[in-house]
Amino acid sequence: MNPRTTLITGATQGLGRGLALDLAARGGTVLLHGRDRTRLDRVADEVRAAAPRSTVRTYLADLADLDQVHAMAARIRAAEPRLDGLINNAVAGGGAEPHTRELSYQGHELRFAVNHLAPYALTRDLLPLLTASAPSRVINVASMGQEAIDFDNVMLERDYEGLRAYCRSKLALIMATFHLAAELAGTGVTVNTLHPAHLMDTHGVREYGLTPVTDVEEGVRPTVRLLLDPDLADTTGRYFDQFTEARAHDQAYDTEARERLMTLTDALVERD
Repeated sequence: MNPRTTLITGATQGLGRGLALDLAARGGTVLLHGRDRTRLDRVADEVRAAAPRSTVRTYLADLADLDQVHAMAARIRAAEPRLDGLINNAVAGGGAEPHTRELSYQGHELRFAVNHLAPYALTRDLLPLLTASAPSRVINVASMGQEAIDFDNVMLERDYEGLRAYCRSKLALIMATFHLAAELAGTGVTVNTLHPAHLMDTHGVREYGLTPVTDVEEGVRPTVRLLLDPDLADTTGRYFDQFTEARAHDQAYDTEARERLMTLTDALVERD
């Protein structure tokens, strides 16, 4: 019997749904997150039907609201005896109206909030469970689309554009990955990040007006590899372009910029 428990955020469509189906087929427990109850229940039923020997549970939260992120983490800690893997996959893409700047519930730029603040807050809140279940792995789904963060304009109050916001938020996620990996060295919790595939056939790609060039399965395989490959058991703090370790944007290796980002991030995700 496979005892592994894995949480997948953004599991109701695209890459998240593909990951849920793949991991459930391997057995164990799969925890599915979504922000729409109807879609979440529909995917959960689909996964159960496809993999009846797996255990599927669902968690509802809007990651654009940090209060809901913290509350979901608390429910998971209370209900789940273990957590072997966390895949931070949920994403806000460039948007259907890329010149319309959107805000989270806390008033932060939406892409920065959903793609960076929420996964960081969720990971932080789940660290007690991840550490108790070690060896465990955190996988942050990033992108090859990365742009340097302007610390005088972090929330893009000036010169806003949806794809620019997306690329900056994904670089922030990569920088947080490196930060957490260093902090957690020796705990048995590894933290890695990857660009899963180029322009997958997902809602976010189509919504922005781009043409998909790969199917979701192209992104599922390298993501599952980071989660399960025994050869990567001790690998942490790395960025991968699909299956290959790669170099992220130069700013990700700027320790001063990284510390500046994480000081801001810790202040923004702290509970009131």
